[in-house]
Amino acid sequence: MMEYTMVVVLVLVMANLTRADPQVPCYFIFGDSLVDNGNNNQLSSLARANYLPYGIDFSYGPTGRFCNGKTTVDVIAELLGFDDYIPPYATASGEAIMKGVNYASAAAGIRPETGQQLGERISFSGQLQNYQNTVSQMANILGDDDAAANYLSRCLYTVGLGSNDYLNNYFMPEFYSTASQFTPEEYADELIKQYSQGLRTLYDQGARKVALMGVGQIGCSPNELAQQSADGVTCVQNINDACQIFNNKLRSLVDQINNNFPDAHFIYVNSYGIFQNLIQRPAAFGLRVTNAGCCGIGRNNGQITCLPLLTPCQNRDQYLFWDAFHPTEAANVVVGKRAYRAESPSDAYPMDICQLAQL
Repeated sequence: MMEYTMVVVLVLVMANLTRADPQVPCYFIFGDSLVDNGNNNQLSSLARANYLPYGIDFSYGPTGRFCNGKTTVDVIAELLGFDDYIPPYATASGEAIMKGVNYASAAAGIRPETGQQLGERISFSGQLQNYQNTVSQMANILGDDDAAANYLSRCLYTVGLGSNDYLNNYFMPEFYSTASQFTPEEYADELIKQYSQGLRTLYDQGARKVALMGVGQIGCSPNELAQQSADGVTCVQNINDACQIFNNKLRSLVDQINNNFPDAHFIYVNSYGIFQNLIQRPAAFGLRVTNAGCCGIGRNNGQITCLPLLTPCQNRDQYLFWDAFHPTEAANVVVGKRAYRAESPSDAYPMDICQLAQL
């Protein structure tokens, strides 16, 4: 009996020794429906996903994630060594905030009016206000502002916005006038100007290690293919071109911020390029269907997002898109892994998230 007890104790000790601390003390997430994990659940909004079949393959079921399973930031949190996913701001409280908070909100954009036709959402400025509340709480927990600033300087931040500023603003002339006000080049400049102001606020509130996620190939989403593609396969070029104008300026913004603030380490993640790989070489990633949602209605299953209790496809791991707009867990795993550790020199600039975390 004594020997058995010693073996059990030894196993428990070894388990504790092998469970290393996360690579960063906390992880903060800003964004839209690609990474929202429940912040819209209590809002008066059409942009909600807290019902089946959303979450059908997720360990906690439907949480508000716009996916069948994990999002890219869930994958990144795992790779960083966190033992659980980062909680949404809507429910995070007490000591739980010390490992980070997810502020992302479906339909949110850089511009405050973006997504307003869908109802309530938390724009980038609103997410920053919520983050400032968290920083104040952390200062109270740690004792003072300096202690909080020191702690936050070691944390990781990912910010991914802009998709809705195109899909739910610029390319929606029936609701918004931006397309008649700005050329794609001018609009990208406007977005970057507002974005940079918000990122400066983030820096002023302690952020030092920040990964900016580029806008993906939204002209290839089932919704856009259903509405604007003649053959339902060819991506909508003018939308993708506009996104690339924005992405190129975002990459330049990384250099600008790093040059202006020597203690800042901002990086750009080329979500567009990674997604392009998935579309051009799907078989290499175990994918078979790239132009239709696994769950949806109408042409390309892209007419509308996945409705409550709608039956999704069975082979979800072979689909690039889960619904009209959002990738499957299978696609998110690829994007998350390549954002964390670049497989191609073009995946991240000037370094990947793994290298950023170690600084």
